[in-house]
Amino acid sequence: MTRDADILIVGGGLNGPALALALAQGGFRVTVVDARPAPARAEAGFDGRAYALAIASVRLLTAIGVWGGLADKAQPMLEIKASDGRAGEGAAPFFLHFDHAEIEEGPMGFMLEDRHLYAAFLQAMAATPGVTLLSGETVVAQEVGPSDVTVTLASGKTLTAGLLVGCDGRGSATAARAGIRRVGWGYGQTALVTAIRHEKDHQGVAQQFFMPAGPLAILPLKGGHHSSIVWSETDETAAAIQALPDAEYLEALRPRFGDFLGEIALAGDRFTYPLSLSLAERFIAPRVALVGDAAHGVHPIAGQGLNLGLRDVAALAEVLILARRRGEDPGSPTALEEYQRWRRFDATALALGMDTVNRVFSSDNPILRLGRDLGMGVVNALPGLRRGFIRQAAGLTGELPKLLQGRAI
Repeated sequence: MTRDADILIVGGGLNGPALALALAQGGFRVTVVDARPAPARAEAGFDGRAYALAIASVRLLTAIGVWGGLADKAQPMLEIKASDGRAGEGAAPFFLHFDHAEIEEGPMGFMLEDRHLYAAFLQAMAATPGVTLLSGETVVAQEVGPSDVTVTLASGKTLTAGLLVGCDGRGSATAARAGIRRVGWGYGQTALVTAIRHEKDHQGVAQQFFMPAGPLAILPLKGGHHSSIVWSETDETAAAIQALPDAEYLEALRPRFGDFLGEIALAGDRFTYPLSLSLAERFIAPRVALVGDAAHGVHPIAGQGLNLGLRDVAALAEVLILARRRGEDPGSPTALEEYQRWRRFDATALALGMDTVNRVFSSDNPILRLGRDLGMGVVNALPGLRRGFIRQAAGLTGELPKLLQGRAI
């Protein structure tokens, strides 16, 4: 049977396009099936949604030819400050302070708006031979044979390839159809996401303020006077706050935000996202692999969701391209098992680590408060330990695939 593509990717958010570009550079014919119409998202205006991209992720974007048009739209993260406290009371005396000057690689990462990153992926896919994007199409069935996998679209069209990759998020239908079960739990927390305009320049400093109901992240955007916020509250409180008019929403935010950036005002749309942990029991099935949130949906406490997904992209691309060069079937159990061995432990460990941090810091227990404050003080006082945390946050630790090192496969 003639294949329509070597590899089919379900999901055109961010991980799917990144994987498609990486695989196309390795000689694969790739089709990306995205349920959403591409132009609507590509032409979106400023809404405050943004990502914290680790150094390793920026290296990957550079290697696949996307970063060149994005660098001038990105805000370098020069410092990260994390502190504990309660709304209206200010920060506790012990805190963490990470400075990019403590590592040789430059800024610890970059903040980049969703609208810029997605538009860059869309443009790159359109310009890359071997990549086909099917927008506004939904996969409704998949069937795995000995050497191929066939999907059926809602339109009735069928597509056949040697491998199917699910990049379709936490509720991955690709995983469900492959019989891959999930484990996880909700946090009883909802993230309120928006953008803030502030009087003082943020100077490239990212702030993480841990409060009993959940953390507030204040993330610097390009230009100095805008920041993206990810503000976690209990589900009930978040629903009530989200229902408020803008002026009252801002009044609820002010005591939590503080006055370190002067006067603040809302500058973007308002979104909410329920927070949970969701882990696939396996990252692979016959002729199927999972990437990003389809494999591991994590708490946004450290902004690592997209970075974890791009780690998957780099590992899977390397495994598949090298298998092809050896004359092996990239969709074989051997190749897919290699991908799972590379990524499953790292992704699961990081997901559970963030789960633990959230549970420890989202508590008003005085003993826990004292322990975590002292812990932050100890880390902050030890340069070697602090440098290790910085390198980990920048994605520079562990067995890095070539793309995360900025090298071609």
